[in-house]
Amino acid sequence: MSIWIKICGLTTEESVASAIDAGADAIGFVFAPSTRKVTAQRAAELSRHVSGGVTRVAVMQHPTQAQLDEVLAVFRPDALQTDAEDLVGLHLPAWLRLIPVLRSGRAVPQPIPGRVLFEGPASGTGEVADWSAAAAFALRTELILAGGLNPHNVAKAVIAVAPFGVDVSSGVERSAGVKDPAKIRDFIAAARAARQSSVRKERA
Repeated sequence: MSIWIKICGLTTEESVASAIDAGADAIGFVFAPSTRKVTAQRAAELSRHVSGGVTRVAVMQHPTQAQLDEVLAVFRPDALQTDAEDLVGLHLPAWLRLIPVLRSGRAVPQPIPGRVLFEGPASGTGEVADWSAAAAFALRTELILAGGLNPHNVAKAVIAVAPFGVDVSSGVERSAGVKDPAKIRDFIAAARAARQSSVRKERA
């Protein structure tokens, strides 16, 4: 089984094209406070030529209903990624896919959602998540691993955690908020090669 890969924090046409050309399954646009923050209109412009095979994710944190409604109306993402506790008080349309975020050291919602994103205490900082805790969660749900991943450590992470997917932002940048096409290609290639190697070992 192939690994699901999301390239997050995209802000330019070049970065969107690089992610898609390299084979990303999903692209993320940040609406939370960040050097990578974009407006709903900008996200809509950047993703206007993206095919239905690539999931467009709105990445938020503690959004108000008004902020969410604007993003949904203008950008119309395929999925919403935000902290799990944020989802409790929001009115969410039935068509919107959800990616609840669980963080190292935080309380875990019960029951655990069918798919979650697991990362460190803060997003986009390059801080590595707790891989041991992530591996335990990966046995119970479709876990997307984020936090401190880059082309050099993603293979090790895939083998250690056995996640459903991986998510990267700062780890494929040449400077804060500026994606590096070569790093995106290397990250995706390393993650896919590690998953294929794991599958071969399981079958041996």
